[in-house]
Amino acid sequence: MSEANKPKLAVLVGNRGFFPSHLCESGRETILRVLAEEGIEAITLGPEDTTYGSVESLSDAQKCAELFRAHRDEIDGVLVTLPNFGDERAVANTLRWSELNVPVLIHAFPDEADRMTLANRRDSFCGKMSVCNNLRQYGIKYSLTTLHTVDPESESFRQDLRRFVQTCRVVRGLRKARVGAIGARPAAFNTVRFSEKLFENAGITVETIDLFDLFGRVNALADDAAAVTAKLAQIKGYIRTEGIPSEALLKMAKFGAAVDAWMAENRLVASAIQCWTALEEYFGVVPCTLMSIMSNNLMPSACEVDVAGTVAMYALALASGKPSAIVDWNNNYGDDPDKGVIFHCSNLPKDVFVDQSVENIRAEDIPVMSYQDIIAGTVGKENTYGTVVGRVRFEPFTYLRISTDDLNGKIVAYVGEGEVTDDPLQTFGGYGVVRVPNLQKLLHYICEQGFEHHVAINLSTTAAGVHEALSKYLGWDVYHHRG
Repeated sequence: MSEANKPKLAVLVGNRGFFPSHLCESGRETILRVLAEEGIEAITLGPEDTTYGSVESLSDAQKCAELFRAHRDEIDGVLVTLPNFGDERAVANTLRWSELNVPVLIHAFPDEADRMTLANRRDSFCGKMSVCNNLRQYGIKYSLTTLHTVDPESESFRQDLRRFVQTCRVVRGLRKARVGAIGARPAAFNTVRFSEKLFENAGITVETIDLFDLFGRVNALADDAAAVTAKLAQIKGYIRTEGIPSEALLKMAKFGAAVDAWMAENRLVASAIQCWTALEEYFGVVPCTLMSIMSNNLMPSACEVDVAGTVAMYALALASGKPSAIVDWNNNYGDDPDKGVIFHCSNLPKDVFVDQSVENIRAEDIPVMSYQDIIAGTVGKENTYGTVVGRVRFEPFTYLRISTDDLNGKIVAYVGEGEVTDDPLQTFGGYGVVRVPNLQKLLHYICEQGFEHHVAINLSTTAAGVHEALSKYLGWDVYHHRG
């Protein structure tokens, strides 16, 4: 991970004079070492600032708050660690005065049964409750470790820390996300309607451009323009293009160069593009490869102007640091109630597909550029080149759907995890067989709540971190499907 992308946590070491202060010295050293091992940068007071760099008094809280406030634009979240009971008021005051408005994780060191003397007894077990009580009074939201008290060097705490970082990244990213909507929603897709106003209220801005305007930009580009040449080279280096007409590749390159420029001008992090069927009929290609490239570079792109789907893709990419795809919950798989087929036509990012390293994989499952089988019957094969087809990797995955419930004025979502299996399947497009525990319960929920057939997937296990980010810190109504 590059230094620029390293997560940064503000670390507050709680202390209370009635309890052994020396535990703050060793506890702080342990916490900072674990954070460094996990690739996390810590912003915290030092021993030169307060006793062992801990926070106990009103003046300590003021110093700590000033430090955090000075780094407010860098801090992703706060870790409150309690080597002893800790002063709950100092913790609460620090967080209030720092004005960070980021996720907070409360951690308490465990006592050792054979070290319960006055010199070594922590009482963090009890102190954590007092800290949480005060934060609740102050209206400060916070997260908890899986175990009430936990050794920071344990795998349990490290998993809590990783999950918390996922939550921090999702919260930070979505609160300032800028998404591009390219073209109008296809008339046949009422399912992808959404509320710009609800998203704006949550910090997510949607910038729009009409296809007419974008084609004006495309037509203004010369075939040998530097941006076009670079995009063409990127396409050919990204995916196998055997059998694809050079005219189609050039059209993709010009369209991609225009989209890239518009997104850069507007500082957009994701996009949703009209495809069905204006691009095919009036321009002569599909934008799938271009969208695949963007998604593979962690700038998600969804089709059919599914802006809410793009937001879900972006949330998963923020949590995992891996590409997301948009797919349909598309078919049953035989008579297994916990299995189904995910599918799109497709614009899936290359990194979610199987490759030659997978044992016994079929050649036709390896990703390649092709044409859009479904639309080709209507507008002609020659107008539908540009899809990326192949089979999804056999790995665990997280799924997420975000939607705006306009009737009730709120953003809603569901999230969960499953696995992509190696069950046999011969079809077209981008596809995979998935197993989701108690899939029928999830499908009932989707239908009863009126969710869309599109869902974002990511080859990671990040459901818990995403759920906490969207529900606790962003205040959305989120169902976490656990089977």
